[in-house]
Formats: sequence, C-alpha cells, structure tokens
Amino acid sequence: MTVAAHDIAEGAKGRASFATRLRIIAYTRPELIVAPVCLIVFLLAWELAVRIFQIPPYIIPAPSAVIASLVRGLSMGLTNKGGYWLHTGVTMVEIFLGFAIGSTIGLVLGTIVSQVRILEATLKLYLVAIQSLPKIAVAPIIVLWFGFGLASKVVIICMLTFFPLLVTSMAGFTSVDADRIELMRAIGAGPWQIFWKVRLPSALPYIFAGLEMAAVFSVVGAVVGEFIGAQAGLGTLIMSMNSQMDVAGTFSVLVVLSIIGIVLHSTIRIVRKRLLFWSTQESSATGAG
Repeated sequence: MTVAAHDIAEGAKGRASFATRLRIIAYTRPELIVAPVCLIVFLLAWELAVRIFQIPPYIIPAPSAVIASLVRGLSMGLTNKGGYWLHTGVTMVEIFLGFAIGSTIGLVLGTIVSQVRILEATLKLYLVAIQSLPKIAVAPIIVLWFGFGLASKVVIICMLTFFPLLVTSMAGFTSVDADRIELMRAIGAGPWQIFWKVRLPSALPYIFAGLEMAAVFSVVGAVVGEFIGAQAGLGTLIMSMNSQMDVAGTFSVLVVLSIIGIVLHSTIRIVRKRLLFWSTQESSATGAG
C-alpha cells in the first residue's frame, strides 16, 4: 500500500471512529449536542434580528459586537483597570470567601439545630424573618458598616449563601431513616458513631443541593455588593459601562459572570458525583442525565 493510500485509509478510519463516538454521545448524553446547537441557533437568530430590524446597539447589541467587546476586554493586561482580568480576580476572591464562610456557617448551624429540636423550634421563626429581608435593601447598610472594600461584599454573599445550606442541612439530617438509627443503637453504636455513619451520609445529598444553590447566589451577591459601592470588580465594570452607554460591553461582562457561575456549579456537581457515588438520589440523577 502506498503512503497516500495509507493516509486515506487512516483518515477514513478516523472519520468513522469520530462518527461512532458522536452517535454514542447522541444516544447516552443528547444534551451535550442539543445544548450547543440551541445556543448557536439562538445566537444566529439574535444576530439576524438585530441586522434585519436595525436595532440600535445601545438597546440590543448584536452577538458579534458582544464577542468583540469580550475579546477586547480579555486581551488587556492582568493589571489594566479597563480590562476584565483585574475585575474578574477581585470578584472571584469575594465569591470564594463569601461562599466558603457563608456555607460553612449555614452548614454548622443547620447541623446543630437539627440535632437539638428545641433550638429548631426557637430559631426557626427568626431565621425565616432574616431570610425574608430583601438583600438589596440591606446591602447599603452593610456597605455603610463595613466600608467599600472586600469585607462588605463578603458579608453580603454570606447572607445569600447561609440560608440554602441551613435549610438543606436541616432537611437532610431530619430525613434520616429512623430504622437505621435504631439498628445502630441496637448494635451498641454511640451518638457520634450514629452521626458519622448514618446521619451525615444521609444528609450529604441535601447538603450538596444547598451548595449548588449557594454557588449561584454567591455570584449574585458579589455583583449586588459591587453595585452598591466598590473600588473594583465586575459589578463596578458594569456600572461604568452603563454610564457610557456601552451595552455590548455590559453584555460581555454578563457573559463572564455566567461563565463563573457555570464553573462553580459544575465543580460542585463533579465533586458530588465523586463523593456520592453510592447515593440512590445521585445514581438516579446520573442515569437520567
């Protein structure tokens, strides 16, 4: 066989294997194909609508203009205040700190409250009242107390991420099968053994569901805090672009925020699948996906 014929055969084999893998993906994970196709169709329809109806860019920019603005912002230096990298770094630090602190406090308090029923009955009404407060209305007060720096943003994010972990952890610890607890007691297990062997594993699916919600809320909290007052961050970049009527730039920053939220949410889902491979809820969710 000549070299050209060998290359043609290898190319045909590669195309066949690629087509086979594509069919397998389409059968097992159709969303991996459907989601990108839907996004491409939506962007094309958006682009055509803007061009056909000649919509002004200060009302709705074309996707091409948004992508150009995104590329321009990402092409600037890491320390350039007009670029995206510096502001993204500031916002990410706020998100990680607020998410970690707020989730930890919510998880710890939810665990304690679920184990002591008198605390649950006493604090439930106050916790619901605190959660009912609109965070946008409270944010200016938080900024007034803690200043325009990092602390106020972290506190606002903690307020948003605290309650999902509190509620889901309480629901998880109180949903444990009573028969499993009685069985552990029958074989002589102590309270800590029951907690680590039965209560905590049963509550983990609920806790991870709360972490997924908290991850999304943390992005919202960071932007809200930066809207109220900040020296840097993606929220301040949006405010600056709005004052300049740079709608395409605003949309491009929203794309960055969406990517941050997707990455955080996906990371938690990956960790959940690795840790909760034994969970019935996780197995059913994975099978459905």
